[in-house]
Amino acid sequence: MNYIRTAMLLAAMTALFMGIGFMIGGQSGMLIALLIAAAMNVFSYWNADKMVLRMHHAQEVDERSAPDLYRMIRQLAQNADLPMPKVYIINNPQPNAFATGRNPQNAAVAATTGLLDMLTPEEVAGVMAHELAHVKNHDTLIMTITATIAGAISMLANFAFFFGGNRNNPLGIVGMLLMMIVAPMAAMVVQMAISRTREYAADRMGAQICGEPMWLASALAKISGGVQRIHNPDAENNPATAHMFIMNPLSGERMDNLFSTHPNTQNRIDELRKLADAGLGSGGGRSFSSRQSSPAGPWQGTGRTTSSGSQNRPKGPWG
Repeated sequence: MNYIRTAMLLAAMTALFMGIGFMIGGQSGMLIALLIAAAMNVFSYWNADKMVLRMHHAQEVDERSAPDLYRMIRQLAQNADLPMPKVYIINNPQPNAFATGRNPQNAAVAATTGLLDMLTPEEVAGVMAHELAHVKNHDTLIMTITATIAGAISMLANFAFFFGGNRNNPLGIVGMLLMMIVAPMAAMVVQMAISRTREYAADRMGAQICGEPMWLASALAKISGGVQRIHNPDAENNPATAHMFIMNPLSGERMDNLFSTHPNTQNRIDELRKLADAGLGSGGGRSFSSRQSSPAGPWQGTGRTTSSGSQNRPKGPWG
C-alpha cells in the first residue's frame, strides 16, 4: 500500500508540474512541462544524490578518516543484508542525518557532526540503521526525485509571473499570482505526504537492523530538541530536501498533520517503545554480536565505550 500511495503522490507531483506548464503556455506549455518533468526524472535518477550531498557540503569519509563511524555502518549494513554504502559527514552543529542514492548498490548515508557529538554511539547506530532502512526500502530514490521536482515547481511558479502576459495563458495575470502562491504549497503537501508514508516503516526496520528500538527512540528525543535550538543554513537554503532528513531540519514542528514534514516525534517514540515491549531488543531481533558479551554496542573494539565507560576515547565518534 505504501508503494501504491507513493506512486500516486509522484503522479500528482508530475501532474502539478504539467498544470503549471498549462497555465503558462496552454497545451503547448503543458507538453513542454511534461518533457521537462521526464528529463528531470532521468537526470535525478543518475545525479540527484550527488546534488543533494553537494547542497549540504557533505564530505566522504572512509575507514581511515572515520574508523568508528565507518565500521559501525559496515556492521549495520551486514545486519540489513545491504552492500556497504558510501559514508559522508556534514560539518553542521544541528543533529541530523539522511540517506540518498538511486539503489542499494549506489547508496550513501550522511550524518552531521552535531549528531555525532550529541548522541551516544548506540543512538548513532539507531539513527544510521533508520537511514539504511530507507536504502533497503528503496525510499532514497523516491525521496530524492521528489525533492528535485518540488524545487523545480517552486522555481517554475516564481518564473511564471514573467509570462503572465503570454496570449496562450488561459488565466491571465490573476491566475499567475494565484499559481505563484498555490503551486509551491501544493508541491510541499505532496512532498510531505510522501515523506510521512516512509518514516514509520523506516523506524520499524531500523529497529530490527540495529536490534534495539530504544536506541533510535532515545536518539529521536535528542534530535528533536537539537533541531529546534540549532539553525541549519544549508537546509534553509534548500528546503526541498527537508523531507530526506530523519528529522525536519527547518523547524520544531510538533503537529502530526498534513503540513508537517515528518510524523510527530512522540508518536514515533511510542511506536518504537511498543516494539521493545513486544520483545525486540535486549537479546531479541537482529543485533550486534558484541552486545552478547558487553553493552558497548557497535563501537566495541573501535576505541569507544558507552558514556559510562572509563576507556580513553578519541574526540568525536568518527575517529
